[in-house]
Amino acid sequence: MPILTRRTLLKASAAAAGGFGLGAMGNMVSAALAVPDPEILRTTKTTARLTEAEPTRDVLTYGEAGMPPVLHMTKGKPFAARLVNGLDEPTTIHWHGMRVPNKMDGVPFMVQPYVYTGDHFDYAFTPPDAGTFWYHPHCNTLEQMGHGLTGVIVVENPDDPRFDAEVVLNLRDWRLGGDGQFIAQFRPRDAARSGTYGTVRTANWQMEPQYDAPAGGLVRLRIAVTDVTRIHALTLEGAAADVIAIDGNPVPQRFALDMVRIGPGQRLDLAVRMPDEEGAVVTLRDVRGTKKAALATLRATGSSLKHELRDLAALAPNPVPAPDVAAATHIPLALSATAENVAANSICGSLGYSFWAINKVPWPGDTSDPTAPLAELKLGKSYVFDMENLTPHAHPIHLHGMSFTVLSSSAGPVMPLVSDTYLLQPDEKVQLGFVADNPGDWLLHCHIIEHQKTGMTSYVRVA
Repeated sequence: MPILTRRTLLKASAAAAGGFGLGAMGNMVSAALAVPDPEILRTTKTTARLTEAEPTRDVLTYGEAGMPPVLHMTKGKPFAARLVNGLDEPTTIHWHGMRVPNKMDGVPFMVQPYVYTGDHFDYAFTPPDAGTFWYHPHCNTLEQMGHGLTGVIVVENPDDPRFDAEVVLNLRDWRLGGDGQFIAQFRPRDAARSGTYGTVRTANWQMEPQYDAPAGGLVRLRIAVTDVTRIHALTLEGAAADVIAIDGNPVPQRFALDMVRIGPGQRLDLAVRMPDEEGAVVTLRDVRGTKKAALATLRATGSSLKHELRDLAALAPNPVPAPDVAAATHIPLALSATAENVAANSICGSLGYSFWAINKVPWPGDTSDPTAPLAELKLGKSYVFDMENLTPHAHPIHLHGMSFTVLSSSAGPVMPLVSDTYLLQPDEKVQLGFVADNPGDWLLHCHIIEHQKTGMTSYVRVA
């Protein structure tokens, strides 16, 4: 979960694809729902011009070339996609932040077989929530994501307020040398700390792209941090903006953007009021750390529409069940470093190290014999994660398949945000409440991928 600073405060099987719960999971979706023709997502090795140097080789994408497509879905309507693997190694797709059926979650060994070269896998589900989400592999994750396999998902709600324009930004780094070619994706000494940062920063695979938007208009700016390491502190210069959603869910109360910190895996939706003057430029910046950067710009065009943020209606909440905190069972979770040891080998990739642990247990890797679950949860019951970060580094912790509500933090007052990823600060203690409303085995892991792949991963079982 981001720290909010405001100076004032498919076919796994036909049955698996069709039947799953929405909201409290009491309303079952019929398998008889008509499934549309699948979107073909073919993994491909390509080249891309990411810097002023020579085009970068061995870039990975979904499709023929260019950035993975923004997938558009509609809340409550069936969606289907066919993953066709054109890589020379196995892969899968995980639908990050989406409350999909367990068999559609894309985690190899745990919920589905990995997809070999030349094979395909059919995904089918009905998105229960509107918002901004994203998709990526869960096999050889650091290499595949680091080479480009990260795409944004927009799930639309026809009842959402109308904007004058919409811009979607996929924020990610690339580890490239001066010749524009890939260098080693990680360094062990950095993996044991905050992670190995990229050398080239892009939005939509471009350095500081500019997009036109109507002067005096309202723009929905959808931002997804699909990077494997970098935590952003985002500000906007040149225009007023309200934060309207975080991690796919509307915020309990809209607030003016000052600075929002979000980590890998997280999303931020802004309502931006463009300047009235044609040609005026609005700049999205990352002001975290010593290497501050302009990420993208919006340019006002045409005569002013003279629309105002105060006239924008609120987003409708998603049907995420509220936990019964008084009756909830508490689950302690301690994030820590661990004694270095060699991780188990895996067909889905291992970094060869174990640096991190949850409740003193480092994840052994993607194997057919994982560790025991952190907890076995009863379907429909409320739970609270009592999570504590015992390390000097921040960790964006992501829960698959379910959404939680932020209840409290030792770092100070929090909004009761509904989310799937919480950015836990060093030494922070936080309480995250949720209803175990989706049956199956669900990963819980740090979304700094080096941390995930070197031990900071586990899972819960809902039955």
